[in-house]
Amino acid sequence: MRTKGLIQIYTGNGKGKTTAAAGLVMRAVSYGLKVCWVCFFKDPSDLHGEYKIMKKLGVDTFGFAKKHPRFHGNISRSDICAECLEGIEFVKKAYNKGKYDIFILDEVLASVRDGFLKEKELLKMLKLKPARTELVLTGRGATKKIIMKADLVSRINKVKHPYDKGTKKRQGIDY
Repeated sequence: MRTKGLIQIYTGNGKGKTTAAAGLVMRAVSYGLKVCWVCFFKDPSDLHGEYKIMKKLGVDTFGFAKKHPRFHGNISRSDICAECLEGIEFVKKAYNKGKYDIFILDEVLASVRDGFLKEKELLKMLKLKPARTELVLTGRGATKKIIMKADLVSRINKVKHPYDKGTKKRQGIDY
């Protein structure tokens, strides 16, 4: 039986951060743990990739700041900041309900890296994490302070990627 929940980080410029978190979800659900997946800059209602299987497995998924200006041009920066903060507030409230054993915050680190969420806001949420709750943060650009608060940090680095030679995303493989 779990007695202490840890803070895990999957960061770096390589492919596989979200996929690593999804693998953890599959393992957790197989042991009866309740998982909350909160994504930033992705829309779980699109039901692409991992979200299809998570829905079938009963994982609760929520999306905040569903579009990033890098990929969607006409988005208000202040709206994105407000939506990212709304995601953090959602997690803090969900902590208190005690419904979930594990929270995955997919791409939350990119929210901090790109200035849509303040580092101190994420650090405050980390401090409020209940002792038995596991928390997984993904995304590029984990800061030193956030890394210091984590118990496990995996840096996934790109060595070579087919996108660099013009290969397009492949359904079922890349999304």
